Amino acid sequence: MKVDTKGHTITIKDTESSIEDFLIKVTTQYNSFKSHNLILDISHDKTVETSTIKQFDELSKKHKKSKKSFVLVAANIDFNAVPTAILVVPSLLEAHDIIEMEEIERDLGF
Repeated sequence: MKVDTKGHTITIKDTESSIEDFLIKVTTQYNSFKSHNLILDISHDKTVETSTIKQFDELSKKHKKSKKSFVLVAANIDFNAVPTAILVVPSLLEAHDIIEMEEIERDLGF
């Protein structure tokens, strides 16, 4: 797991052997990330499917409840099949753009 902090955002890149192991590690260390916007980058794993993405649902809801952004970066998935509670984008640049937009919305009171 590689962690990179940039302003109010923490990007965590998956370096684990499986997505499940990565999710467990992020969940157990969640308290150190909870006050930042989170980008979880699982794009290196080209075998990620919608069912794998759904495993992040609980963590996503928990993080958004604290008024922080939660974005997954994944490649080669059907973005239309992903639950609306989980925000998934194909690149890190798009993840940062989404977080900027959500920050502006929160500043405006939306």
